Amino acid sequence: MYFIQKNLTRLHNNQSTFFLDPKDLSLIKGKLKKGTYHIYYPYKDSEKVIIYQKSVPEVLLYQIKVKTKIRHQDILGTMYSLSIAPELFGDILIIDGNYYIYILPIVRNYFESNFLMIRNASVELEEIPVDTFKEYERSYEVIFLNVSSNRIDTIVSSICHISRSNIPIMVRKKEIMLNYDYLKDLSYKLRENDTFSIKRIGKFKYKGILKSTKSNHYIVEVFKYI
Repeated sequence: MYFIQKNLTRLHNNQSTFFLDPKDLSLIKGKLKKGTYHIYYPYKDSEKVIIYQKSVPEVLLYQIKVKTKIRHQDILGTMYSLSIAPELFGDILIIDGNYYIYILPIVRNYFESNFLMIRNASVELEEIPVDTFKEYERSYEVIFLNVSSNRIDTIVSSICHISRSNIPIMVRKKEIMLNYDYLKDLSYKLRENDTFSIKRIGKFKYKGILKSTKSNHYIVEVFKYI
């Protein structure tokens, strides 16, 4: 709750919040009066946003130029290895084979000076206009699963092609996150637009049950972040 209180204090002092994921956004909105704040979306479909009251917050957008193909989790892992807190950077975008990241000005100098490598590949950074992707909507890979239920452990085991008995091990190793928290309840039944990530596999958004099968299974739709 410290992070929530820190952002509420910033708003009280007429400052904008740091970047908020959907969970933090919901918690903070619950403590504010309607009509007393605005939400800044770096692009139309952005997940990480900023709450402000008067002045639109300053946000920077960088293109990450690298000669080898990388993944979203490679960029995220590099940010974590540099001890750049998640609240200081926004969404990471991969568009047409190009890589982009939103950051706050407070971390600009450190980011430019230290974000030099991803895995074993050299990186070049270029700041571009922050509204470049203002109307951008994220692309997903649509996945259909035939499962016995919409429990999180069942869905994860289906995606990973492993037995459900392996899921508790992954949970103990903190390899699964659900709605931006480490998974704790294996019996949790996914709801529409719940997000979850699986280490080394990717990030997903659950969309819901499409139909039942004759064998009492369900066909569910899941979006995989690209």
